[in-house]
Amino acid sequence: MNIAYVRVSTVEQNEARQMEGLQKYDIEKWFIEKVSAKDTNRAELKKMIEFAREGDTVYVLDFSRLARSTKDLLDLVDSMNKKGVNLVSVKENLDTSTPQGRLMLTMLGAIYEFERANILERQREGIALAKKEGKYKGRKKISFPTNWTEIYTKWKSRQLTGNKAMELLGLKRNTFYSLIKEHERGIKNNE
Repeated sequence: MNIAYVRVSTVEQNEARQMEGLQKYDIEKWFIEKVSAKDTNRAELKKMIEFAREGDTVYVLDFSRLARSTKDLLDLVDSMNKKGVNLVSVKENLDTSTPQGRLMLTMLGAIYEFERANILERQREGIALAKKEGKYKGRKKISFPTNWTEIYTKWKSRQLTGNKAMELLGLKRNTFYSLIKEHERGIKNNE
């Protein structure tokens, strides 16, 4: 089945241009939405991915209609490939059912990895420079909540579940367990 995904960012924008550009591909099912592509959490996109079956082809006018970031695009294509669904992007002239299309996607993936590595390297260099200048202190140390001892004791004696203790302390899971380790290290050192 030939499926089309059409997206415009705002209600004021018109999807007619995209629909006209995809008309010649004998589209049997259309998924159209007016929403930003800031992430892949979009109702029609999810419906389209769920609807598509092995052997189907999803058509988009261009990649920007599907995803804004290379990572999101590659993730979407990967999930479609796992289902045996092909993707055709008209503007980029890319068809994932062909060896050339798969090569292009592999190249996009390599470019994404390269971009990501460069961003992380610049971030590390920036942190090193900030530390050298005394401007970077790292994450702020999280202090124990005032009711820590009471809640910790109840949690330790199994009067409270971990989730309930976190809720009462207003802490996230990682923070809660980090504070437990720190607290128990302090107890051990004092023995």
